[in-house]
Amino acid sequence: MKKIALRKFLLIRFSSIGDIVLTSPVIRCLKQQIEGAEIHVLTKSAFQTVLESNPYIDKIYTIKEKISEVLPDLKKENFEQVIDLHKNIRSKGVVMNLKKPGTSFDKLNRQKWLIVNLKTNKLPNIHIVDRYFQAVKNLGVKNDLKGLDYFIPERDEIKTSDMPQGFRNAYVGWVIGGKHNTKIYPEEKVIEAIKQSNYQFILLGGPEDAEKGDRIAQACDSKVFNACGKYNLNQSASLVKQASKILTNDTGLMHIAAAFKKEIISFWGNTIPEFGMYPYLPGEEEKSTILEVKNLSCRPCSKIGFDKCPKGHFNCMKQIDKEQLLDQL
Repeated sequence: MKKIALRKFLLIRFSSIGDIVLTSPVIRCLKQQIEGAEIHVLTKSAFQTVLESNPYIDKIYTIKEKISEVLPDLKKENFEQVIDLHKNIRSKGVVMNLKKPGTSFDKLNRQKWLIVNLKTNKLPNIHIVDRYFQAVKNLGVKNDLKGLDYFIPERDEIKTSDMPQGFRNAYVGWVIGGKHNTKIYPEEKVIEAIKQSNYQFILLGGPEDAEKGDRIAQACDSKVFNACGKYNLNQSASLVKQASKILTNDTGLMHIAAAFKKEIISFWGNTIPEFGMYPYLPGEEEKSTILEVKNLSCRPCSKIGFDKCPKGHFNCMKQIDKEQLLDQL
């Protein structure tokens, strides 16, 4: 019997939830297309949950802040190649310290700067997943076009029988949170849409969204169950998986919804889908509906987001067509 030579690869992506989920096709294809591949991943400890149930990963290293926390262990592994899917000073420091071949991808920072600051669009029509694959092109690894992965441990699967009465058969998941306020669909607009629809809604988000979720639930009576802060990330992912469709801001749970091939209605405020971070659904693009206000002279105003609209009007979210949203629902 032929002995298969072990080939170790280190993949780096420190944060955040969505960005890490978007690396999953690269991880899967590396494992499946390279004989003897052993996949090690380096991330921040806060995001270990996103990766720990992935069967294509052999070992996970985590840091709180400094790469010195793991460098001694990484140096013992003798990696064939370091695949840098974060491409910042910290990740470049890992590559430099390991003294191993490192590959990365084009972050398109120049093109993003041009469209944010000069409103000149030189962005290529390419999703971030396909840009990530640039980092493994030298290995002959190709995108299998099977989309994103997200794996939920059995202990975190939510049974429909454990759901409140009225939400056990069918519900729409609405992700009401986000890292930056300028990427969040306004609370009053959420309430208005729910009141005018015929669905039951489960609100999804973290503990920081719980208060807002309570206000929405109170305004919409029995049509809403506020799950914000009641479940961990994997349990929230389970609720996403079981939803009939997902309404979401540009946030981590949007990409988890794409991993489960859900129908997704996404709201885009100060950022734009052209940055390449829209729901990744190869071959099933029709499942994704983008709601945005095109031709605003101030949009995009950032490649990330702000606490509040720099102009004070927040038209990029407030002017999203309500009728289009209700039609999609």
